[in-house]
Amino acid sequence: MGKTLYDKVFDAHVVHKDPKNDSYLIYIDRHIIHEVTSPQAFEGLVNAGRKVRRPDCTLATVDHNIPTDSRKEFQSTQTFIKEENSKIQVVTLEQNVKAHKVPFLGMTEARQGIVHVIGPEQGFTLPGTTVVCGDSHTSTHGAFGCLAFGIGTSEVEHVLATQTIIQAKSKNMRIMVNGKLQPGITSKDLILHIIGVIGTAGGTGCVMEFAGEAIRDLSVEARMSICNMSIEAGARAGMIAPDEKCFEYLKGRPLAPKGEEWKKGVAFWKTLYSDDDAKFDEEIIINAPDIVPTVTWGTSPQDALPITASVPDPSKIEDPIKKSGMERALEYMGLVANTPLQDLKLDKIFIGSCTNSRIEDLRAAAAVLKGHKIADNIVRAMVVPGSGLVKRQAEREGLDQIFIASGFEWREAGCSMCLGMNPDILSPNERCASTSNRNFEGRQGPKGRTHLMSPAMAAAAAITGHLTDIRSFEYKDGDIAKVSVETKSEDKPLQNEVYDHNEPTQPRDASVSLADDEVNDIPKRTSDVTTSSAAVQPFTALTGLAAPLDKANVDTDAIIPKQFLKTIKRTGLKSGLFYEWRFTQDSKGKDVSTDFVLNVAPWDRSEVLVVTGDNFGCGSSREHAPWALKDFGIKSIIAPSFGDIFYNNCFKNGILPIRVDQKVITDHIFPIAKDGGKITVDLPAQTIADEYGNVIVEHFEIESFRKHCLVNGLDDIGLTLQLEDYITKYEAVRKDKYSFWEGGSALLNKNLFDIRSPLDTTFHVVHTEW
Repeated sequence: MGKTLYDKVFDAHVVHKDPKNDSYLIYIDRHIIHEVTSPQAFEGLVNAGRKVRRPDCTLATVDHNIPTDSRKEFQSTQTFIKEENSKIQVVTLEQNVKAHKVPFLGMTEARQGIVHVIGPEQGFTLPGTTVVCGDSHTSTHGAFGCLAFGIGTSEVEHVLATQTIIQAKSKNMRIMVNGKLQPGITSKDLILHIIGVIGTAGGTGCVMEFAGEAIRDLSVEARMSICNMSIEAGARAGMIAPDEKCFEYLKGRPLAPKGEEWKKGVAFWKTLYSDDDAKFDEEIIINAPDIVPTVTWGTSPQDALPITASVPDPSKIEDPIKKSGMERALEYMGLVANTPLQDLKLDKIFIGSCTNSRIEDLRAAAAVLKGHKIADNIVRAMVVPGSGLVKRQAEREGLDQIFIASGFEWREAGCSMCLGMNPDILSPNERCASTSNRNFEGRQGPKGRTHLMSPAMAAAAAITGHLTDIRSFEYKDGDIAKVSVETKSEDKPLQNEVYDHNEPTQPRDASVSLADDEVNDIPKRTSDVTTSSAAVQPFTALTGLAAPLDKANVDTDAIIPKQFLKTIKRTGLKSGLFYEWRFTQDSKGKDVSTDFVLNVAPWDRSEVLVVTGDNFGCGSSREHAPWALKDFGIKSIIAPSFGDIFYNNCFKNGILPIRVDQKVITDHIFPIAKDGGKITVDLPAQTIADEYGNVIVEHFEIESFRKHCLVNGLDDIGLTLQLEDYITKYEAVRKDKYSFWEGGSALLNKNLFDIRSPLDTTFHVVHTEW
């Protein structure tokens, strides 16, 4: 049987497989880090006396916390960043990259930018690689045929220490988009439509491949937008097979291979596609011509509708969980059912984020804005380029002058209002047209109201002052923004070397498990496993008070809002847990407790959380969510399904997430929680019972490796380092067979360590050896 694209890339990175536990140790080719999810990882390395194994496979930048104000007067991080906690995180990263010799693109560098913009831009992202980052939208890099996914801070530490990660194999899902998109329909409309069809949990447990004529027709940057938001559909990762467009995009970039190595790489990359006889566990068919401009109305990316539609009516919904969720969303968004979407007036416009901040996005927005002024009711409109180099390119093309003339602010590179961890935020009840990826409650600012859409749609909304169908918008004089797009000469024919994906792509003994006596001896060898800062206590059986939570799609922004992410520690987050639900503010801005379940006795002492709805922990990769739950005292969570990254992060922190059929929860477990009862979770037996011993769930599923580690309180990093021989053997094979992936960030110039140097506006590469 043939292989899928995901199977080929995954199999090429297997360092070790233990069939007894169905877990794989896979090699990570590219690791990108930023200031929010890395400080605790570096702290763990130092505490355990470990080093960064492959600095050349790692690239650091700052993006989440930094202001996007002009840097013309930049003197130092200490003077430029005013918010103290943000400053501490950025300074901590600067210190960590210097101490560990990790290449760094800081605020004095023109190449600084959003992690998922600079990776492809520098050629650090290459087809067929495994790419990770402590950020859920790492799926962006899948546009190059990469297996790219977000990880938590504990896994950031794991990759820094071992250059590997422990993974279970995901299911294969294909989104086939047949036919051609209509004129004016963008990749943002397409992905919002897909999420609206399958829901935010539609891809849970899967790696999602996008295929079909409409996908092939997309530019590389448009494909990045598609893969970027695959995480919003619950997927572990999104992938698109690399093609000539992809190779043309990457050729000549600073960190891309050159000469014969480039030819060797392309020959391999051309084999990265799903075979005709490959099997997919699930397939969704989308008819491209049917898609129209799409916007969101609610507080989840799945709340997506055609711009021609009206606000939905919850009275027509029968499912009680979905109905209550819709009612809450309408209340939060300040909307009335059946109101035409195009009647919704706006206050602010945001064009930017890792979804839509590249040069093509800015060109599309400028084309709409040229010759127009923003509406009087728009109090603020911002364009935030994805990197310093995108900013420079836009300025060369004159796009910045179009934005400024229309009334937009022209900002410096950063995440900006996408998640509002910086000064760029919405005020309470302000309504925003945004090109970002999430419209969660409070995502862009406390009580801020976000509508997701494409850059062209956001620009049109800025001019009209309300949500607008771009198809009816009249460009000034029928013109578009005049841009001077740089073109490249066609590549010479490349060699056609054949790669056989049936041959071993890892050391021949990589898939051999430890000997039986070695496996049985692992718990006895815990003294050999150095404990990291994230070490957990063994979890066997727990009898604890259960708290009821009757909600679906509880995202990580709701579990722990972004203002509590500005920390360099893993502890002290209890006060931020479900902050927007647990507290309101009085007239003086002081927190006042609400009647949210965790504030009310006896549930304020709960150790088990019982959730009725799907997809608990969807959204961000922030490990702060399980840290906050653990800090409160929650040791186990029972729900129908979980966001993949959150589910994984729980195990890293000694929290047991249990998937249970929704009907079993609503009929048998939830009533116990509502009555203030206790639940007994027995991990060795894999059962759930009431406090009197009556078994409710006779067997819940859990991967054997996760169970083994949790029961024994084992440190993943220590276990992995016991497989050092396998890692070394894999690296030897990689250096030979996949030599085009070597070099990495080591090809950047050494002065990237000098964070005090004046702003570097040059675009040069110096080949050096560390």
